[in-house]
Amino acid sequence: MCTSIYQISLDGTHVLGRTMDWHALGARPVFVPRQYHWRSVYDNQAYQNSYAIIGSGGAHDKEIDISDGINEFGLSVQKLTFANGAIFDHQPDLNKHSLAPFELPLYLLGHFKSIVEIEEHMNEIQLMSGEGAFKPYGYPELHFVASDASGRIVAIETSEKPLKIYENPLGILTNAYDFKRQLKQLEDYMTFTPEFEAGSVPLNTPRVTTGSFSGKKIPAGSYTPGSRFIRAAYYKERTDQPADENSGIVSMWHLLNGVSVPKSTAYQQNYSVYRASTVTESLSYYFESYNRLGLVKLQLTPAMLERTKPEFYGIPDQLQTVSLN
Repeated sequence: MCTSIYQISLDGTHVLGRTMDWHALGARPVFVPRQYHWRSVYDNQAYQNSYAIIGSGGAHDKEIDISDGINEFGLSVQKLTFANGAIFDHQPDLNKHSLAPFELPLYLLGHFKSIVEIEEHMNEIQLMSGEGAFKPYGYPELHFVASDASGRIVAIETSEKPLKIYENPLGILTNAYDFKRQLKQLEDYMTFTPEFEAGSVPLNTPRVTTGSFSGKKIPAGSYTPGSRFIRAAYYKERTDQPADENSGIVSMWHLLNGVSVPKSTAYQQNYSVYRASTVTESLSYYFESYNRLGLVKLQLTPAMLERTKPEFYGIPDQLQTVSLN
């Protein structure tokens, strides 16, 4: 599951938010320093990152499994589950970097400053099934979102080989298969601008619809990937454009409320174990676990860039309140 939402504030602040829908909370806020050394669980190949990262992740053998985060140049990457859609390689190409799918955010954030740089090196990367891996990991079906300081937002799709980058000025992604088909379905709920229809939306365009919803359908309330995609897009296009970072985070959390999956173990395993957002301009990361009901903020400061060791931040996953007496 999982839902990704991108918003641009009136002052130009870029906020990339998401729900992490899983069966247990396995990630927590983390700092990864420059020059971080790690080894791929696929083939034990050694890598060294160039750039510092903050986000959420967990320790995984000789690496840190980053779920989502932002690096020192404002590049943000998220991974989302992608059931029945991902196609991975079974045989390594010796001329490429062979990675486990869940390692891609750590690799991209550690090596690149922008989406343009990712595009320039995408043909050097292959994502591998766990078959024959140094440390077997199954077949983790994932696809990805990336945004950068230019205001560009893309989906990195694994439904074909090689990896395919789709421009995504709508700024919404869930787990449903076939991104183009999802966009077509939205026509029942909203009217897109001519620029969106022509694939020529300028960077930093906060809305891709005309603002007219008259005669259109109203989104359903289910938590299927398709319903969450429609609901997130519909309300993002209708909500007031926030003014700055603070109001952008408030707006993002209210949008995420509409697609956050409650714990319902009698019917499904997965629920929204945490919600998070990156902010490009301030290099900030906001995080809220399911039981906490309160945000924490981690900011990548110049002082942090001098650190040489990773750090995980222990955030209690329990209710936090302010007493009035």
